[in-house]
Amino acid sequence: MTQTLKTKVLIIGAGTGGYVAGIRCGQLGLDTVLVDGGDGLGGTCLNVGCIPSKAIIHAAGKFETVAKAAGGGTLGITAAKPTIDLKQTVAWKDGIVRKLNAGVAALLKKAKVKVIKGWAAFEDAKTCMVKTEDGDIRITAEHVILATGSEPVELPFLPFGGDVISSTEALSLSDVPKRVVVGGGYIGLELGIAFRKLGAEVAIVEMAERILPLYDKALTDPVAKWLETHGVELHLGARAGGFGNGRLNVTTKDGEPLQLDADKVLVTVGRRPRTQGWGLENMGVAMAGPFVKIDNRCATSMKNVWAVGDLTGEPMLAHKGSAQGEVVAEIIAHSSGKGGHDRVFDPVAIAAVCFTEPEIVSAGLGPNDVAGSDDVIQSVFPFAAIGRALAIEAGEDGGFVRVIASKSDHRILGVQAVGQHVSELSNSFAQMLEMGAVLEDVAGTIHVHPTLGEAFHEASLRALGHAIHI
Repeated sequence: MTQTLKTKVLIIGAGTGGYVAGIRCGQLGLDTVLVDGGDGLGGTCLNVGCIPSKAIIHAAGKFETVAKAAGGGTLGITAAKPTIDLKQTVAWKDGIVRKLNAGVAALLKKAKVKVIKGWAAFEDAKTCMVKTEDGDIRITAEHVILATGSEPVELPFLPFGGDVISSTEALSLSDVPKRVVVGGGYIGLELGIAFRKLGAEVAIVEMAERILPLYDKALTDPVAKWLETHGVELHLGARAGGFGNGRLNVTTKDGEPLQLDADKVLVTVGRRPRTQGWGLENMGVAMAGPFVKIDNRCATSMKNVWAVGDLTGEPMLAHKGSAQGEVVAEIIAHSSGKGGHDRVFDPVAIAAVCFTEPEIVSAGLGPNDVAGSDDVIQSVFPFAAIGRALAIEAGEDGGFVRVIASKSDHRILGVQAVGQHVSELSNSFAQMLEMGAVLEDVAGTIHVHPTLGEAFHEASLRALGHAIHI
């Protein structure tokens, strides 16, 4: 027997966009149902993406530190040669995920959001059937928020299965591979570097002429240097082929055939919006290529149908989806007389971080975006001149902070950084851009000493012609 349910707001997808939208809708007093049919509460990011990958990356860094101490000592510290039980590491990572899952569940419950575990299939724009373990539920809603997220792209000649894995399987291996082949994008490099720190031999096969082609070369050079000094094999301008009998077929930049031995092949060629299997075609919403088309209020072409997160296009970042989810909740509440605000989603910049070694941050415009402009100041300050960086061994890998500003009015247009722990500077960069700060605003802010953030201060001072420590 099919159960029927009516609600004010129906959210499809419990990732960072969907669950945040749900919590905010609940806080604003909107009757809300959240259907979770994917990776679990928190979606890809919490369960098989951002959080677990950073946990494994952190563990790999700890292992590398002890390994250095065992290999002749570091900072006056010596230690016995370390070993790793990856099953225990993965179990620790899974514990973090469970804790965060429970936290999200508690927040949704507090906000009085009804969570239904099951896969939704839309019959029309406002009606869907959800198959659950306890039977089918037909849900009709006044407002629908689509937050179905994205999924890894599979190569037809390297289908997932066995030793050909996506990032999901890479985060749950029971043993460190002896030799792994990865791509040269951010996911492949983040996990490839982690595996190298854990003792695996790593080879990178990348179609582009350099690693991380979405970032400018100055930002990626320190990462390339780390790969070289740590014995990571690089095949740039190369194409991967089929995999069998522990060997990956590769065509090199020069067109020569090559076979690479590998225990695991980590395929990370990007992600695509999850648009199949839940009845999007029955909803009558306009598309923008592979993505659902939205306006600056996250509204689709169908009245009272909204979309947030990876489903709506680049950048596919968890924090973008969360921000969009809040905006939509506010708009729905405002239109329903429940408070809220009639908002738009129009950020000045959305900072992006690549958790490689060293880390990369980019917010706003980069050098390639302002190339040829006469009204631009670019200023770089190296971490090698920052005391805190040297004290934590973060100043000797070529890292820096770069500020790009308008020459005429000193308005900050973009900020980038590469170096250890620079991900923690990303919010400061984004905040200054969002506030419309000028160089004098950063220069006039007293930055705590000793911190890595002093490099942002000094880069701004340098752009004004009077850096202190260089």
